[in-house]
Amino acid sequence: MTRNDSGCAERGASRPAEAASSDPEVLRAALIREAAARRRAECTATMQAHVVEHALDLLVREPDLEGFFGALTKTMVEDGQTHTCGVWLFDDSLEQCNLWMAYVKDQLVTPTMFAEKARVAEDEGKTLPCTAMADHLVAYTPGWKQTIEYVTDDARLPQVIREFSREMQWEVMIATPMVLAGRMLGWMTMSMPRMADGDNGWWRVELIEAIARQAALALHHSRVVEQSRVEERRKATLEERNRLARDIHDHLAQGFAAILMQLQGARRGGACLTPDFAAKLDTVVELARTHLAEARRSVGTLRPNVGDGEEVGAALKRIAGVVQRTTVVPIDVSVGDLPRLGDVVEREIIGIAQEALTNAVRHSRAQRITVRASAVRSIGVRLSVADDGRGIAREQPSSGFGMTSMQERAERIGASLTIVTAPRSGTEVVLAWEPSNLPAQVYVAS
Repeated sequence: MTRNDSGCAERGASRPAEAASSDPEVLRAALIREAAARRRAECTATMQAHVVEHALDLLVREPDLEGFFGALTKTMVEDGQTHTCGVWLFDDSLEQCNLWMAYVKDQLVTPTMFAEKARVAEDEGKTLPCTAMADHLVAYTPGWKQTIEYVTDDARLPQVIREFSREMQWEVMIATPMVLAGRMLGWMTMSMPRMADGDNGWWRVELIEAIARQAALALHHSRVVEQSRVEERRKATLEERNRLARDIHDHLAQGFAAILMQLQGARRGGACLTPDFAAKLDTVVELARTHLAEARRSVGTLRPNVGDGEEVGAALKRIAGVVQRTTVVPIDVSVGDLPRLGDVVEREIIGIAQEALTNAVRHSRAQRITVRASAVRSIGVRLSVADDGRGIAREQPSSGFGMTSMQERAERIGASLTIVTAPRSGTEVVLAWEPSNLPAQVYVAS
């Protein structure tokens, strides 16, 4: 990496009047400033080229994001002759920023170590100064567009940061934004003690800005790759669910249907059967009918049957009608005027409703099941599937494939999933979806 040298001097600009002057001293001063400016430009170009080369080398040697940033911050500390280099990243909402990673002196502090330090500080009733710095970075608008240099007791910094800087004997702090294609990703900062005489530090600004550009590109690339992986996993999951649904429908369900037809034919032709044998045959017929219904319900759960152009309300009523034919428990359905939410969102909502209904019928031992759906501010939907059954045991509130499936569906569309249950008090599954990113949650009533 390129460092400062005697050839990297303060930028100067020769004026036309000086160039036209006949005074040798004026001309000499103008030429010196022009040469210094040229050397600085050459120094900057060389530095940026070395940063790009170094970043590419790190991407090959450190393919994981933490390893790449760890090596990059180490380079910043060692080649920038600084004390600390930190990486501050936004969450997806661009509302909260946190210190993600830092290289301090000769030690890399990872996200896991930060979480442990924050926990210890919270237990001691303290707040880490990094929280105050993160808040300042977000709130200080000029720092979103350009590099900001701070000095000791800078009035722009929160008091807790100034006190911490004095404690660490930092004289200068530099913060540069990581921006790519107009998208704000976060900041890189570096802190250092007093600079040596004659070192105005401009080259450190050039260095951290060059490194921040490469860091933003690597971060963006990593996120794009991760999104592609998530999408591929989602597609693979859907393909596997469809395959399982086809296998169950083509083999298991069809096999039960054929067995049931044969048994029913044998029962109709068995006029001379003994009462005991006829009763056993009736039991076998009922078992075959029950398992056929379960197989068909499994197919529907794996591949929710939302027809082309079918509204959510109509699909809910139809599915509730299908499930009603498999149970004697009354299923009440109340559906308001619902907005169209898009095929992906509607498919997942129907899948959750179907899974919740299946769980209620199979496990709740309820006397009544209620399905309600209503619009939320004309743009979202609230779905509730409730029963008056035995509830879910508190020690296993989210166990079972059905629960996991509902949570995964809610996460895929950014919905809030709440499961309220208590022993002998029934269970209610509540899904709330609006055009925003909400976390999937599970709550269990006490």
